[in-house]
Amino acid sequence: MYDFAFHRPASIRKAASLAADEDAKLLAGGQTLLPTMKQRLAAPEALIDLSGIEGLTGIAMKGRTLHVGAMSRHAEVAESPVVREAIPALAALAGGIGDPHVRNLGTLGGSIANNDPAADYPAACLGLGATIATNKRRIPADDFFTGMFETALQDGEIITKVLFPVPRRAGYAKFANPASRYALVGVFVSKRSRQVRVAVTGAGPGVFRATDMEEALSKRFAARSLDGVSVPAGDLNDDIHASADYRAHLVGVMAKRAVDAA
Repeated sequence: MYDFAFHRPASIRKAASLAADEDAKLLAGGQTLLPTMKQRLAAPEALIDLSGIEGLTGIAMKGRTLHVGAMSRHAEVAESPVVREAIPALAALAGGIGDPHVRNLGTLGGSIANNDPAADYPAACLGLGATIATNKRRIPADDFFTGMFETALQDGEIITKVLFPVPRRAGYAKFANPASRYALVGVFVSKRSRQVRVAVTGAGPGVFRATDMEEALSKRFAARSLDGVSVPAGDLNDDIHASADYRAHLVGVMAKRAVDAA
């Protein structure tokens, strides 16, 4: 490691002020940031620890919307009776992230702010049509994830909670890297009223919606409705873990499993 300043503000306003004034990184669970710093791939002048700020944790139902605080740990989401009753697929997704160490330290807000292209939570946000609330505004998930490790967050903007509308049905299935547990391909599907959403993570440079699959499932929400429906391999990742063609095949397989799970 190297020298850096460490701040533990007690309010969102102070945290945002520090983030705007210094070459700083926000520290939530640290499951990506700290290893990146150890590898000297990031060298911020300061870390701003969000763990001392009240109001960034907590899970509650408000009407037909599930509110999850940004500093809620993956394990808390996985084990929450509220989440398990409202959106079981979200609890199952959280329970499949990483290992126990990661699940007990990593946070919802940290995951989506980092927007790793193989992370699970971005698929849940996009697949459920969630809204990301910050200290400045509310951002629909469709507008939040803008590219590989890129989001719509501006300087000094901090995620405070995520609002998940409760669907009639939802399911998530992923083909995980056996070492990291990141998704080689993960697919989250949901049905709410007449709207069907299908979000894919791990397959491409960023999370995306599979609109052809959404159209097919809108006609009939059943796995067999996806027979013959695929995503083009040309836009998918091709690397040492899996070829683009293999990932395209996995999207179809995982989508059907997600529908069955729903």
